[in-house]
Amino acid sequence: MADSKKYQIAVETLPQYLADQSDSEQDHYVFAYTITLRNTGTEAAQLISRHWIITDANQEVQEVRGLGVVGQQPLLQPGEEFKYTSGCALETPVGTMQGSYQMVAADGTPFAADIPEFVLAAPRVLH
Repeated sequence: MADSKKYQIAVETLPQYLADQSDSEQDHYVFAYTITLRNTGTEAAQLISRHWIITDANQEVQEVRGLGVVGQQPLLQPGEEFKYTSGCALETPVGTMQGSYQMVAADGTPFAADIPEFVLAAPRVLH
């Protein structure tokens, strides 16, 4: 079987603006995002670390690297999924996030699961 079918993690994103934690007068915009990771490959894989690239509307970039997600390093068997919610703050009402998860398959093979770019936007900012 081709390796490309063995090592596959699908990543779904669902961003949400948190108005109650934001303060537009102070240029403080808070967002939550829910991530669903699904092992669509044929090999079990563990999430080891993450790398986020967060860009606001002023093109200010924050890079975030760290072990696991929300204090966990989930092991996903083929067909299993793991869902978590986290958040970030921006100085602008619009921004983007993208990145990757560094995974290790049960057979010891390291691989990356790309996180496709998604938009963070306060309501009524984008048309």
